[in-house]
Amino acid sequence: MGHKVHPNAFRLGVFRPWEANWFANPKDYTNMLHEDLEMRRIILARLRNAGIAKIETERSSNAQLTVTIHTAKPGIVIGKGGSSVDQLREDLEKRFGNRVRISIQEIKQPELDAQLVAENIASQIERRISYKRAMKQSILRTMRAGAKGIRLYAGGRLRGAEMARREQDREGRVPLHTLRADIDFGRATAKTTFGAIGIKVWIYKDQMSPAQRRLPPTPEAEPLPNPPEPVTPQAELIEAIPEPQAAQIEVATPEAAAAVAPRRTRTATAKVEEKAAAPARPKAAPKPKAEAKTEVKKTAVRTKSTPAEVKKTGTTRNTKKADS
Repeated sequence: MGHKVHPNAFRLGVFRPWEANWFANPKDYTNMLHEDLEMRRIILARLRNAGIAKIETERSSNAQLTVTIHTAKPGIVIGKGGSSVDQLREDLEKRFGNRVRISIQEIKQPELDAQLVAENIASQIERRISYKRAMKQSILRTMRAGAKGIRLYAGGRLRGAEMARREQDREGRVPLHTLRADIDFGRATAKTTFGAIGIKVWIYKDQMSPAQRRLPPTPEAEPLPNPPEPVTPQAELIEAIPEPQAAQIEVATPEAAAAVAPRRTRTATAKVEEKAAAPARPKAAPKPKAEAKTEVKKTAVRTKSTPAEVKKTGTTRNTKKADS
């Protein structure tokens, strides 16, 4: 959407005013509109080198037309002793049959005016200067003048190429969808021997706050006839206020961490409960060392007598095997 809508028309009524301020009946509206358009063409054609950025018109009830010309070179518009302005006013009065009043407004920073920047780039292209160099220089001057962002667009047979193309360059930020953004838009046409080249310029200056564009200044508060005496704080109340204390955090020592028992599963806890429920068996009293030695000797004597018995049993088994 930001690429299709005219930035100035998109912000009309938000904080940007109309360039034509007048009202008319439905029957007269068409004639007045064409008068304004033709008047702008005449002024721009006559003052082509005066650096005109904007022309505002205003019609009053007594059939007087006020024309405000915003220019970067007021000396060229005024002329010697105001001769150029007087001649222009006489021509407009004869052409339209109304009383015309012309006022001139000087533009102090032409680098921040998008229309003047676009016309400057177009004039450089007509003088066969590289479009890239002209765009880079314009960006540098505009950013030095205090702009927050600039965007340039050039389209046509750039450098005399057979096929037309589009080139663009930008620096900073240009929020096209922000209505509060003060964006100035201008376009110009460079008429060269190999065709027309269109130039478009967007310059982002700053954001307009709601207080600057809508809210009127608030009146100052009137002083009270009998201002109350300042109340001094009491000492008791000040002492009663508890002072904020820093939260104390206890850090567990490694000994305490080791003392914590590990978590047990359900099966482990069940086994522990079964062991606790079972009656404890009495432990046998330990035998003295002397009795233990005697028992070892008895077992050794028993083992000596067993081989004979084993032989007997073995002979009987062998005889049975032979008979069979």
